This record gives sequence, structure tokens and C-alpha cells, in this order.
Amino acid sequence: MKSILKLIRRFIITLILSFVLLLFLNIFLYGLWIVKYVSKEPPMDYTFKVASMLKFENGKYTLPDEMTADLKKQNIWAILIDNDSKKVIWQTDNLPDDIPKEYSISDIAIFSHAYIKNYPVFTSKVENNLLVLGYPKNSYWKYPVANWKYGLVKNIPKFLLILFCLNIIFIFLIYIISNSKLLSSVNPIIKGIQNLPKDTPVHVKEKGVLSELAKSINKTSEILQNQREQLRNKDTARANWIAGVSHDIRTPLSMIMGYTSQLKTSLNLSDETDKKLSVILKQSERIKNLINDLNLASKLEYNMQPFEQKKENLVAVVRQVIVDFLNMDIDEKFPIEWKTKNELVSCFANIDSNLIKRALANLIQNSINHNENGCIIYISVKEDEKNCIICVEDNGTGVSDKELEKLNNAPHYMVCDKNTTEQRHGLGLLIVKQIIDVHNGKVMMKYSEYGGFKVILKIPKI
Repeated sequence: MKSILKLIRRFIITLILSFVLLLFLNIFLYGLWIVKYVSKEPPMDYTFKVASMLKFENGKYTLPDEMTADLKKQNIWAILIDNDSKKVIWQTDNLPDDIPKEYSISDIAIFSHAYIKNYPVFTSKVENNLLVLGYPKNSYWKYPVANWKYGLVKNIPKFLLILFCLNIIFIFLIYIISNSKLLSSVNPIIKGIQNLPKDTPVHVKEKGVLSELAKSINKTSEILQNQREQLRNKDTARANWIAGVSHDIRTPLSMIMGYTSQLKTSLNLSDETDKKLSVILKQSERIKNLINDLNLASKLEYNMQPFEQKKENLVAVVRQVIVDFLNMDIDEKFPIEWKTKNELVSCFANIDSNLIKRALANLIQNSINHNENGCIIYISVKEDEKNCIICVEDNGTGVSDKELEKLNNAPHYMVCDKNTTEQRHGLGLLIVKQIIDVHNGKVMMKYSEYGGFKVILKIPKI
């Protein structure tokens, strides 16, 4: 509906502007046309001018030669009618033959507002006599009668304005009525286009003047639905394939780890054999963790991971993760320091505590995995007006500028060091981002003020 109103509003503005431009254009063209037909000096003014120059001298009326020449040039004739006898007592040389030389009072009354023998004439007083100037036939049109009521003349501007407005309204109504079918067809088309990006089928009735466009929209919707269905099927197949492969790997991996543990308990092992078995156990444990990470990342990516939110104190949740790591007898090369202010005892948010713990564990393990010579891990919880803020950082080797840029911009935070086959800040950080995303939070990665790597998690608080 908003789009329809916008369309109508745009039409009204265009219509008004068109009328205004058309009005000015008409005025301009009318002005050009008027200039062509209006003489430089109006006939009445010219008649008064001739009357002022006509003089009675030496017993007769005379007109200066230059004025006489000007009259002939314009093909204008002139006569002077005596006030008493009503006869012509003076005339120009170019007086037509059919012009009478004597007039009655009624003749004078009529031609004063009209014509003499179809010649438009204009009059002026010379002493007590009447001067008549006759212009060429068809040069001027004169109203024989012009008796209008004053109220009519006075209200002409108001009437014209009202008439102009009524014309605009009338034309607009004609447009609306004539295009009502088009407007009724446009609304479903607009709604159909707006719904195309949504994950719902779109069907627009294929009728009216826009039936071809409606048909194209329906076809596009069908194609998009098929593509979405194919993507869903591919995603499901990919997730099932990852889950199946992970399950198939776990069984032989469990056997490897079990037999290796049994061999390590044997009494007759050389030091070299014991070290090799320890390496096998460590790498097997790493493979197991990678499989778990891959499974979790896949479930989060395709919305297959159960998500149980409830109100939790994030300060307590973070403390619990730290305690769990300390209870695992973590190597003394990786001490954890709690940097949260004592006055902050709680910061509540709607979270899945198991997923948040997994994200924090991944960040701590990330610092451990990428600092072989050891580092101090600093963990803190803060809050602002809208978020609980968890910060995990270390004073280890950190990351390069290029790595940091990729971590913050790469779609899946997958960054591999070309100098080694070991994955750098890869799947673990992807899982962290996925977990925070499902909590409507934000992940930021920076340089730590302690010299190493820093990850900030912002989770909306309640």
C-alpha cells in the first residue's frame, strides 16, 4: 500500500508540475502571438495624437506633412465631422470612395463603437468637431456591444482560478478511473517482489495489463524455491555426512586410544617407546577434539544444534570455566589471571550455558595451542548499558596484521600458515563466532595490551 501511495503521490506531483509548466508555456506563446498582432501604438492613443496635431489655420484644418505621410504609410484614412452640420469638413487624400461625407446622429452613435463600411474606426474630439480615423479592413475587431455587469467582471479572476482547479481535479479523476485496473494490478506485483527474498512461495494472479510481469515473478519464485530446497537438501546431506564420518572415525579412534593406554601401563617399556605412546595418545586426543569441533560447527551452521536459553549469571559461568581448566592440571606454563573487578558480581543474559562454556574453552585452548613456550591468559567480565562483555587475551606471540585482518573479515575465520600444515586460529574461532551469533552477540578480535591476542565477546544482557 505504501508503494501505491508513493506512486500516486509521484503522479500528482508530476501532474501539478506539468500543469504549471504548461501554463507558463502557454503564457509565453500567447505573449509571442500578441506581440505579432499588437501595434507599437494603440489605435486610441494614435487617434488622440492625430487630433492634437490637427490645427485650424487660415480658415481651414491642416495636418503636418510627417503625420500625413505616416497615415498613408499605415493605410489609415481620416475625416473630421462638423458638430453642427454633421458633414465632413476635412479629410485625408487616401479616403476611400465608399466613405459617406455626411452622417446622422444615429450613424455617429453606431460607428463610434464599431465600423464605417467595414473599416474599424476610432474617434477623438477636435475642438467641437469629431475626428475619425479609419484603419484597413480586417485589421481590428471591435465589439459592437460590451455591456457586462460589474460583479461579473470583478469575479472573473476568481472564476478562472476555480475553473483551473476544477480542471486539474477532473483530469486527475479521469486518470484514476481510467487507470484503476492498472493500480489494482500494481499492488500485488509490488507485494510479490517484496516477498521474493523471503523463504515463502510467491504467487501473483496472472491477469490484467501486468499479467506478463506477474507470470515472470511467479516463475522467479518457483526457481528460488527450488534452489532453496536444493540448498536445504545439500546442507542436510552435508551435515549427515559429517556426522556419519565423525561416528565412523570415533570407533577406530577409541580403539587406538584404548590399546595405547593399555600399552603405556605395561612394566617393560623403554623410555623411547613410552614417549611414542604419549605422542600417539596426545594426537589421538587432538583428533577426537577436532571431530567434536567439526560436528558442533556443522550443527550450528545448519541450525541442528539444540539451543536451550535461560537467564544465567555470566560472571559465574566464566568463573566455572576457569575452575574447570585449573582442575585439569593445566601446564604451569599457562596460568590464568582473573581480571574482573570485585564489585561486579553478576551480569545476567539469556544464554545456553553449555554453548557459552564451549566458546570460552575454545578461546582458552586457542591461547594454549598457539603459544608453545607458554603465556599468561587474562580473563575478565565487564558490562555496559546493553551488553555483558567477556574478554579473553594473552601475552603470547599474538598474530600478524594480515592474520588479524583475515580473522575479522574472512567468512569462516579459516587462516592457515603457509609455513606449516598446522591450522592457525581456525575451527575453534569459527565455533566461537557461531555460538555468539545464535545469542545475537558480537565477536571482535584485536591486539592485546599485554602483547598477545585478544578476543572480545559482547552478549546482550537482561
